[in-house]
Amino acid sequence: MSWFSASPPSQRWAFALSALVAATAVPAHAQKAPRPVHVEDPDAPTVMTAESISGRPEREINLDNNVVIERGTTTKMTSDTACYKQVENEVEAEGRITMRRFGDQYTGDLLKLNMDTGKGFLLNPTYHFEVGNGRGKAERVDFINPDEATVIDGTYSTCEGPNPDWYLKSSTLNLDSGRDVGTGGKTIIYFKDVPILGAPGISFSLSGARRSGWLAPTPGFASKNGFELLVPYYVNIAPNRDLTLYPKYIQRRGIQLGAVGRYLGETDAGLYSGETSIDYLPNDKQTKTDRYMIKSRHEQALAKGWTYGWDVRDASDNNYPNDFSKTVANATERQLLRELRTDYRTEDWSLTARVQNYQVLQDPDAVTDPSLFVTRPYDRLPSINFHAGKYDVWGGFDWSFDSELTRFVHPTLVQGNRLVVVPQVSFPIVRPGYFITPKLMLNASAYQLDNNATTQAQFGTTSFNRAVPTISVDSGLVFERDSNLFGAKGGTQTLEPRLFYVYTPYRNQSQFPNFDTADATFNLTQIFTENRFVGSDRIGDANQMTAALVSRFLQADGTERMRLTFGQRFYFADQRVQLNSTTPVNQSRSDILLAATGRVSETWTVDSLVQYNPSDSQLVSSTYSLQYQPGPKKVLNFSNRFQRDSFRNAEVSSQWPLSDRLYGVGRVSYSLLDRRLLEGLVGLEYKGDCWVFRMGAQRFVTSARKSSTPIFFQLELTGLSNGLGLGANGLETFTKTIPGYQALNPPVR
Repeated sequence: MSWFSASPPSQRWAFALSALVAATAVPAHAQKAPRPVHVEDPDAPTVMTAESISGRPEREINLDNNVVIERGTTTKMTSDTACYKQVENEVEAEGRITMRRFGDQYTGDLLKLNMDTGKGFLLNPTYHFEVGNGRGKAERVDFINPDEATVIDGTYSTCEGPNPDWYLKSSTLNLDSGRDVGTGGKTIIYFKDVPILGAPGISFSLSGARRSGWLAPTPGFASKNGFELLVPYYVNIAPNRDLTLYPKYIQRRGIQLGAVGRYLGETDAGLYSGETSIDYLPNDKQTKTDRYMIKSRHEQALAKGWTYGWDVRDASDNNYPNDFSKTVANATERQLLRELRTDYRTEDWSLTARVQNYQVLQDPDAVTDPSLFVTRPYDRLPSINFHAGKYDVWGGFDWSFDSELTRFVHPTLVQGNRLVVVPQVSFPIVRPGYFITPKLMLNASAYQLDNNATTQAQFGTTSFNRAVPTISVDSGLVFERDSNLFGAKGGTQTLEPRLFYVYTPYRNQSQFPNFDTADATFNLTQIFTENRFVGSDRIGDANQMTAALVSRFLQADGTERMRLTFGQRFYFADQRVQLNSTTPVNQSRSDILLAATGRVSETWTVDSLVQYNPSDSQLVSSTYSLQYQPGPKKVLNFSNRFQRDSFRNAEVSSQWPLSDRLYGVGRVSYSLLDRRLLEGLVGLEYKGDCWVFRMGAQRFVTSARKSSTPIFFQLELTGLSNGLGLGANGLETFTKTIPGYQALNPPVR
């Protein structure tokens, strides 16, 4: 059993470049010892029946017409005629032979088999293996022992029926169920009787388990790099460790070398896991430089409650992600995290220490367009966080204590240390139908900046201190009534008004440095928080009330079917603390937030959020998404995202059957403001009885003014490739791109 929850990056069959490589097994330290899967009871009787029986009972018995020979519960054969030699315990049979041996089924013309040793042969056989559901035909099968057989000039397929859509044909196939290993000589894979792939050797697992060897080559094409060919070699180090090595030919770049290693295990202290990938392209044809990308992550328990880990990413240059990435998320990644951390947790407190910095990759167009320039964040060298808290103490009080000590480092900006301490206490009163929670908290901070010319010029001093108290009261009511709306038969509708009051006195913080603070995104979560900033460098003054109304529709089993939300914040004083300004914000109320999410019916799902400014009577932002899913492998998605003076994007995506076996897949993401295609995908899938073919083309933005268009195809042979197929991984592309997409032939896990 694999330790990995997802399918490994391997395929069930590993094609070798030579007979020697084909026979390469898992390293000795990781191999399983041969296991006696097929065990014959030596005392089991041999029972024979036929219409005519003759011969010498103690030497040789001849059987004619409707011959049936059985040995215990493991072997049963039928034939037209047979001769049983009692001394040798051997059977020779001819004519319409069928045999069931340890669950495997055979037919043939001539059989010779020793009932004790399991050694023998079968001519012109067909076979159907119990493990893996493989089947085929051959010129001959030699039975070496109960666990091992050799197929001569045979075929293999997992397709049903006598004329499979795909099959492989090999000069020799050695099948060893005891070691769960199959090896073969010269092998060719046929699809619709057309040879599509050949190899001088083959090695595979009979049960479908992971195994070392060459994987099927993966061709592809991209508008930026031209033709590509990936030839991976998979190393099954152990059940919980594997390594994939690959050269990749890129027409316009050169030969890229790569490796991906994964591991998962357990020590006395607990679990550990990690993954590291390295890509290296020596002497890129276009840039004339060596280029690379490294990603590594690790998590491990050192003792009870104590863990450590790292997350490291590094690239050789600014353009590496947009030159070689295959997804929008990776192509537009501009801040590469490097972090080493350790955590210690108990029931009541936790301690975290970390060092963290970023490699910032600038958009290649930032030279001519400063708005594209990415500002480098501060490094944290180190940052130590402490949290403690208990609930329901001292007659119902909750308390917590948070502190953070951080050293902020930057190559061009002011540097220094910051200590933040935030104690708080609350008294929740929760009763059927209502709740009220008063809370008192204090945010105290101390800064010690480096004493240098930059600090003196900008601040004039190196020390800052601040203590800001906050009082808040959160309260709400819950009303319920029976309802059948939105399909919630026998369900309940709730009406939940909520008020959240916050008071924080003003403290002048305009001269404080800003290491990690920004304006919080205004949303339904943020309006129920005490501070309007994210980070600890600014504590916003507040005298405000948030009013919200929530209505939920619950099914009879308590499952939420639909939720409607309304929220707005009311200000009783000016907001004087600002990030980059000393001018107070004077407004009596915030924008209105409206949200609706859930299942409107059994086939329609909606998710929406609207931010509306009642003072200007203008829409500030909106997000709408609608999904129609009337049945399996039928999904249609619509979405629209709008931010005033920023963007307005529309998106449509779908998976839909075009016929009984043909499916269409597509996605379009379009900027209505820029009149530009952000991402596009068009694809087709055809499902055969034992195979799936996918093809498609994808276009996505890699930088502010550049795009990439990869073209891919995938032939997935059921039972042969463990869901990965021969060709680029279109299944992964469709799954990540189309919400609600369902694989026609889900991969074996």
